Amino acid sequence: MRDRTVLAVCTLTATIAMGGSLYFSEVLGLVPCVLCWYQRLLMYPLVVILGIATYEDRSGVWRTALPFSGLGIVVSAYHVSLQVTSGLTCGVDGSCAAVLWRGFGVFTIPRLALVGFVMISLGLCALALAERGIVDPLSLARPDRH
Repeated sequence: MRDRTVLAVCTLTATIAMGGSLYFSEVLGLVPCVLCWYQRLLMYPLVVILGIATYEDRSGVWRTALPFSGLGIVVSAYHVSLQVTSGLTCGVDGSCAAVLWRGFGVFTIPRLALVGFVMISLGLCALALAERGIVDPLSLARPDRH
């Protein structure tokens, strides 16, 4: 049951991230840059992969999902660095360095994606450690060994 809760939280995180990206592009009319598309390509499959794993209670899905979320962290972190560091650009027009939206004065779209990928990766790492009997996936404490 604990594994399923972690899977459900990871699925919910991926679903919110996907919904948010669609809201930014389809409702607010913001055009995704090249790196945004890569992040979408890495996040959207996680909704299906993690959703099915949650339904079937398959905690071993971390082997499939962790490469997606891990690579998502790399792409998102690079994207955030482009926005923070002046002079760096991606693409011909440098649109990846542009900040099109800012929430609470801190969050940009790539930062939100980074938070989502990190949350999912932490949950998947907890499942991997729990599978090996190293930690309890919800408490991240060592399980009782009698």
